Amino acid sequence: MQLLHWRLSLFYFFYFSSLGALVPFWSLYLDYLHFTPLEIGQLIATLAVSKVVAPYIWGWVADRTGFHIRIVQITSLLSVVCFMPLLWFDGFWTMLCFMLLFSFFWNASLPQFEVVTLGHLGKDLNRYSQIRLWGSLGFIATVIVLGALFQSISIDWLPVLLLGIFLFIWLSSLQVSEYGHQELVSSSIWSVLKQPRVIALLLSCFFIQASHGPYYTFFSLHMESLSYSRFSIGLLWSLGVLAEVVLFFFMHHLLKVKSASYWLVIALLLTTARWLLMAFYSDQLFIVLIIQCLHAASFGMFHATAIHLIHDFFPQHRGRGQALYASVSFGAGGATGSLYAGILWDKVPASTTFLIAALLAFIGMLIGLKVKQPASVIAG
Repeated sequence: MQLLHWRLSLFYFFYFSSLGALVPFWSLYLDYLHFTPLEIGQLIATLAVSKVVAPYIWGWVADRTGFHIRIVQITSLLSVVCFMPLLWFDGFWTMLCFMLLFSFFWNASLPQFEVVTLGHLGKDLNRYSQIRLWGSLGFIATVIVLGALFQSISIDWLPVLLLGIFLFIWLSSLQVSEYGHQELVSSSIWSVLKQPRVIALLLSCFFIQASHGPYYTFFSLHMESLSYSRFSIGLLWSLGVLAEVVLFFFMHHLLKVKSASYWLVIALLLTTARWLLMAFYSDQLFIVLIIQCLHAASFGMFHATAIHLIHDFFPQHRGRGQALYASVSFGAGGATGSLYAGILWDKVPASTTFLIAALLAFIGMLIGLKVKQPASVIAG
């Protein structure tokens, strides 16, 4: 079992290493290629747009066939193949097309790997966060290394480095086996989707991820405009994910105290506070450090609770349940966030954009109050 946990952790490490390269540095790379803020927002949104559709398509296939890890392995390999043309093509439309094709496969693997991880854990679901934290450590390591590296080499090397990371994602997926006996699903998912608590959960996921749009798309450029070096920006990104790691390490204790639905609302409330601080105090380093520490709530706490709730609410459709979570939050929410951030960034002050982000998180919190989970349902 210990060896299995390390193999699961290794996939998370490399998958989120790719995010550690994409999220902080891809917008800087696109800026290096002289794309406008609107074009950058559109290209970043492309990564999220495919996540609206791709995870559910692959989730449906996985639920019907029972081959969750096989889907991960196939889509991880195809994402490597489809990313390769980005090493040579840098026109807007060609880049948009290849990013859309690549992300169709790349976005499909993580939701199904979540199903595999939770399936292997069985009744030890509270241990999920202790495996998932290795993804955060991968993100931190990549951000620090690349932040230092791009101080001395051109960011033009980013696509080559990313291709190497995507290759390691595929190789690590080959080390994980399918979990147990897979019962094929033939019943309809609509009876689950009609439940008010499920609708409220998915809407909360959408709003919190949409609120992250300005942060994920323009935080690096915003900090650069405030005279921070790329290495310093990398450290700030790392601080946020380090706070997330700490949260993941202790999350199973929190879930023994209160139900996941309780921590969901707390995460949304703290996310609202995070974007308000970003709107008014992003020029003050001490406040920025606090803002980055709040990433523990806005991503870490929310993600850990959402994963538990989806697993609880979709007992017969876990492949599609995790896919819907990815599609609605990181897909539709992420695309919406990147698009409105790209439209507004060079037209209004950054503070206005982050105020909109705070409003979206607050709306998500109000909806999150409707995510009802019995008090007796406590992970672990």
